[in-house]
Amino acid sequence: MTPALGSRLRRYLFFRRCLFLCCHPVGICFSTRNVCRELPPASRLRRRLSLCCHPIGICFSAENVHTSNRSPSPLFFSTLPNPDDLPLPPLALAEGDAIALPPTDETPNSAPPDPSTRVPHLGHALLFIAITTLFLILSQALALLAGHPTHPLDIDPRLLIASEAVAYLLTLTAAFFVFPPLWQRPFLLGLQWNGPAATRNAIRLIPLGLLLSAIVQGLSNYIDVPKELPIDAFFHTRSTVWLITVFGTVLAPLFEEVLFRGFLLPAFAIAYDWLCLPRTEAARASWQSSNAITRNALVFSAVLTSVLFALVHGKQTAFTWPILALLFCVSLILTSVRIRLRSVAASTVIHASYNFTVFLAAFITTGGYQHLDKLPK
Repeated sequence: MTPALGSRLRRYLFFRRCLFLCCHPVGICFSTRNVCRELPPASRLRRRLSLCCHPIGICFSAENVHTSNRSPSPLFFSTLPNPDDLPLPPLALAEGDAIALPPTDETPNSAPPDPSTRVPHLGHALLFIAITTLFLILSQALALLAGHPTHPLDIDPRLLIASEAVAYLLTLTAAFFVFPPLWQRPFLLGLQWNGPAATRNAIRLIPLGLLLSAIVQGLSNYIDVPKELPIDAFFHTRSTVWLITVFGTVLAPLFEEVLFRGFLLPAFAIAYDWLCLPRTEAARASWQSSNAITRNALVFSAVLTSVLFALVHGKQTAFTWPILALLFCVSLILTSVRIRLRSVAASTVIHASYNFTVFLAAFITTGGYQHLDKLPK
């Protein structure tokens, strides 16, 4: 055989080996079993993945083998170098993807357990109320010490507003850190705050709050109310009126919606479904596998929270029952929006718009709070 013919034959055999390597990755994986036998399990798996998934890289590696051994051997795979010397091709992953491979050791899974699917329940709502009560007592005590009133009821309204605002802020801050470990999820997610829903629907939510407030104020003109109401104490001076305006437009709607629509609404609904649950294994399994709340539970919880919402405002209105009935209807509308959009932020926007309209009417009536004597009595 002439040297030229031998050179052509070697090139032909080299081309056949590369073509086989590139087109038959599964065969490569089985053929390299002897090569990978002495490797640790993790390296063995990694090498086989590399050999099976990247035939072009293997062809380049095989080229080094062929060029270093000009006389092709029938046992080609026995001439492969140590697999650890082969370069690992880069593995590109799309953003958010992950590789799920079986564990290679006996390390226990340290991932946190799955979060409870029903939060906040009644225990969480009671804890939130307890935190609120604690901060209200402390803030009121500080207000009494700062004001030195001759009688606890004679405290300066500005101190009352400031103390209540501080208590609300401290409660929300404490809740932001206390409840996520209990819920195994962020506070706003467990509360179903859902700010994007409120943002998308703001063009409808704000006018709804304005219209609702205008209707309630119009109907209030036909209701006989006492000449003196406890809330009138906050409209004697301009500074007090401005404080109550900011507090009633921003902080009060936020806190009340978190309490009534964020905690109490789901808590009462969950309790209702649990009490109505048949005491069977099938019913218990269905309860644990789903976080759905029945329609009856939502109706019951909406009515109960609306009753509590109206009663909380009873002292301000001297428990004038027609006004409380209007507030009950307002609460039902806020609750329906919160359920419909699954967003406490949405009901907060309506509530803030509602209160803003009340103060806007007072602002216009008194000429920018210049003539407080013009407020309707």
